[in-house]
Amino acid sequence: MSVFQAILLGAVQGLTEFLPISSSGHLVLVPTVFGWDDAGIAFDVLLHAGTLIAVVVYFRADLVRMTRAVFTKDARLAQDRRLAWLIVIATVPTVLIALAFDDLFESFFEQVAWVGVFMLVTAGALTAAELLSRRDIHGEAELSWWKAALIGVAQGAAIAPGVSRSGATIAAGMGAGLDRESAARFSFLMSVPVILAATARSALDVTAGAPFPDPIVALAGFVTAALVGYLAIAALLAYLKVGSLYVFAAYTAFVGTAVLVWQYVA
Repeated sequence: MSVFQAILLGAVQGLTEFLPISSSGHLVLVPTVFGWDDAGIAFDVLLHAGTLIAVVVYFRADLVRMTRAVFTKDARLAQDRRLAWLIVIATVPTVLIALAFDDLFESFFEQVAWVGVFMLVTAGALTAAELLSRRDIHGEAELSWWKAALIGVAQGAAIAPGVSRSGATIAAGMGAGLDRESAARFSFLMSVPVILAATARSALDVTAGAPFPDPIVALAGFVTAALVGYLAIAALLAYLKVGSLYVFAAYTAFVGTAVLVWQYVA
């Protein structure tokens, strides 16, 4: 792998992990389009670690408050304590879905056409969120526990390649009554344990004999994923204050359709 390939894949991971356009789908499509060999599990771990650093650094103040809230009885941190437990509740169904349907989700990665199908699913979810959302909850900490659990179910479904994790959870959050920005914040905060778990699981799969990229190449991918991921979070939160999800729905619909045409018509 060249430094250019590492930087491009790092940028794709950082951008698509947080924008509602599917990181898993793009990380299947980009190497396929360019004819690149599989980067290997070790490089995947580095990319996920980069995006984990991005979200932790961006929300460091929130994460510190929530951690303090869980381990203290400070009444001033009641909202942060409730938000922390909502994230825990949302993570449970995600983990259960991942464990129960791991083999099924893995099989979807074997055919590029599934990326197209699930990209269209993402487009439909984003469109439905805009058309049907009520926006009657003023902050993510005001979610009920069962609505948080449903958002976790949406996150679990996003393991399939082409289903955007952020797109599915933002759409579910808006369906639960959150405004766009609050839904995105909750989506990003609940991504921390999930990305951490995915990174740890992938790291366990790295055997002693597994190929590891050149240190310069590895560093290039890691740093790019972290920097681009941080900027993607900031950009999306700023955009959602004034913009809609329709632009992302249009993009994923276009890419999904293009993939299916490429696979079955071209």
